[in-house]
Amino acid sequence: MTAGEHPIRTLIVDDDFRVAEIHATSVERIDGFVCIGKARTAAQARDLIENERPDLVLLDIYLPDEGGLSLLRSLTGAGAAPDCIFITAARDLESVRSAMSLGAMSYLVKPFGFSQLKDKLDSYQRWRAQVASAALGSEADQGTVDALYDTLRGSVSGGATPRLLPPTMAKILHAVEQADGPVGASSIASTLGFSRPTAQRYLTELHRRGALELELAYGATGRPVNLYRPARRS
Repeated sequence: MTAGEHPIRTLIVDDDFRVAEIHATSVERIDGFVCIGKARTAAQARDLIENERPDLVLLDIYLPDEGGLSLLRSLTGAGAAPDCIFITAARDLESVRSAMSLGAMSYLVKPFGFSQLKDKLDSYQRWRAQVASAALGSEADQGTVDALYDTLRGSVSGGATPRLLPPTMAKILHAVEQADGPVGASSIASTLGFSRPTAQRYLTELHRRGALELELAYGATGRPVNLYRPARRS
């Protein structure tokens, strides 16, 4: 989390207090997140959502008084739903489909380890940052839309290849690979006909995935410019 950013206020909703405590502890370990409360029932969750206004809810489907899907559906209908990631033992495809149709950011099946939760939350955090950045422009082009969806899908192991990447991202990676040396977003945007912010978002994501290496170049203004080159293969 960079200076000036606020931690993502996260509510845990799980009927097992021991599980809720484990999730809360895990959330607190992840940079940029803070747990603002724990609820064991849908009724408690409603009260905390109304009073605390969390940014994100980690929501179980199985609750004693009302299912998590029903809770999210009613909150969405009332225009009061925070972002939601389901953390549940429900594995049936109908539950997964319903969660997706209700706009859940992700779906994590129990049991899972800390690294899996961290990956989901890190992806969500990057998505929020991209949305905040994109909101500065008047419109979102297709590249921006693709980048936002790609971010929510989570991380990909290092050494990504074009056939594993979305088409636009693969084009940008190929352009970097064909360049005579390290290149920046402005050069890639000019070569491929994208906007500079779109090129920068894809370059940043390719660097995160391990497909590109980053170096800083200092010009006359003293401000560093991000330049990218293909990652070295071991």
